[in-house]
Amino acid sequence: MSLTVRPITAAEHLAFIEKQPSVSFLQTPSWARVKTEWRSESVGWFDDLQGGALVGAALVLHRPVPKLERFTLAYLPEGPSIDWSGDLAPWLEPLASYLKKNGAFGIRIGPPVTTATWSAAQVKDGIADDTVQRLGQLTPTHRDAIGARVVSQLRAAGWKLQSPEDGFGAGQPQYNFVIPLAHEDGTPKTEDEVLKGMNQLWRRNIKKSAKMGVEVTVASPTNPANGDFEGDLSAFHDLYVHTAQRDHFTPRQRSYFSTMFWAMSSEDPDRIKLFLARHEGDLVAATILVRVGQHAWYSYGASSTEKRDVRGSNALQWAMIQDAMAAGATTYDLRGITPTLSTDDSHVGLIQFKVGTGGQAVEYAGEWDLPLNKPIYTAFDVYMKRR
Repeated sequence: MSLTVRPITAAEHLAFIEKQPSVSFLQTPSWARVKTEWRSESVGWFDDLQGGALVGAALVLHRPVPKLERFTLAYLPEGPSIDWSGDLAPWLEPLASYLKKNGAFGIRIGPPVTTATWSAAQVKDGIADDTVQRLGQLTPTHRDAIGARVVSQLRAAGWKLQSPEDGFGAGQPQYNFVIPLAHEDGTPKTEDEVLKGMNQLWRRNIKKSAKMGVEVTVASPTNPANGDFEGDLSAFHDLYVHTAQRDHFTPRQRSYFSTMFWAMSSEDPDRIKLFLARHEGDLVAATILVRVGQHAWYSYGASSTEKRDVRGSNALQWAMIQDAMAAGATTYDLRGITPTLSTDDSHVGLIQFKVGTGGQAVEYAGEWDLPLNKPIYTAFDVYMKRR
């Protein structure tokens, strides 16, 4: 294997992604159009021994240094999309050379490989056990040999783990909660099998929402629910801002979601969908689903303070899972959780909500930095920690 890295077009990048089982939506060309505050480029790995075939790809987001804008942190969120199973040096060294030559003072990657998995039952028991404070205190149901090898190789090559010990940091979460939609042999699960994996409360709430007449509609720029996608999106955003005020987080601007929907839908009409749950005409919950190949993500959610008893959020999660299954997805990803299981931790409620789906907690390799210009990297690191 003799690899070189050079820029590729968005069309070449997308064609590569479409040949993979799945790639993170943060590594799609359309994500570059969402993150407009950063310069971006698509790069590819070409194997000279395979006639110059494109064998890997990445979306690189360039974050400039304040007052030194010709230097950037090259960020590859949940990427790159390469073969992580063997020796990583032939893949990462030409990447580092290319990015350093083009002004990067450091690289941050998020290898899309798992290192450990815990069942929902284990997580539930861990929360109930006062002696267990963190996921790492529980023996995983599965340890991934490839993930372990990736971590070992990155550490030996001088990469630095960036993932926070607890809570959510500025980057992507190291721990997610996912529902497998296929058996280990790859055969798809049935809806009944997925439902049976949920706890009794989740199943009861899904039935209750239907019995109480909650209506779910699906909207996208190419297929609006009410004949007006901007109206659907405004309804979502109003509810999202309400949720942010109630749950004490800073909401994103409506324009961010508008850009996200139009950019991702133009890449693939089925890439992103808006799910809306109404009860007697009142919007009670709204969520965003993203899918790339066989992986579907629950991306954003909002819910009303009133009419919580109609269980609109449960209805939407089930509708998104059904949509993902119908599209051939093998993984439904509920996104981040924290590794803390203490009942004193403010994040434990989020974990308990996700555990009820019967999925599994997954630990990824985390985000890793490689300094390319140590003085500037150190200054940038200090700046970010003081923000």
